[in-house]
Amino acid sequence: MQSRGSSGGPSPLGKALAELIALRGFARTGARNELKTAWQSVAGERISARTRVLSLNRGVLQVGVFNSAMLGELTSFHRTELLDTLREKHAGLKIRDLKFRLRADLAEGS
Repeated sequence: MQSRGSSGGPSPLGKALAELIALRGFARTGARNELKTAWQSVAGERISARTRVLSLNRGVLQVGVFNSAMLGELTSFHRTELLDTLREKHAGLKIRDLKFRLRADLAEGS
């Protein structure tokens, strides 16, 4: 059986899978950049300088926080406002919850 990949017919499976993997990788990179930009615009310079977006999974945005003092401040005083603003200004991201995690390994400047 001849491959018809170059004649406009079906592509070889390996090529199709490679293209799919490449597209998914680019989509993840684009989504990650969108999350990062959304977080920075909502959190502002002071907070975003001390935090990093970790992931968005099932509508829960995970944000790493560099130190426990900032973690406490965000959790106690800013979480609700940040979440409401994210939902309002970035509805397309479908963020339903916001979780902060202490991540000292994400030291400032990294």
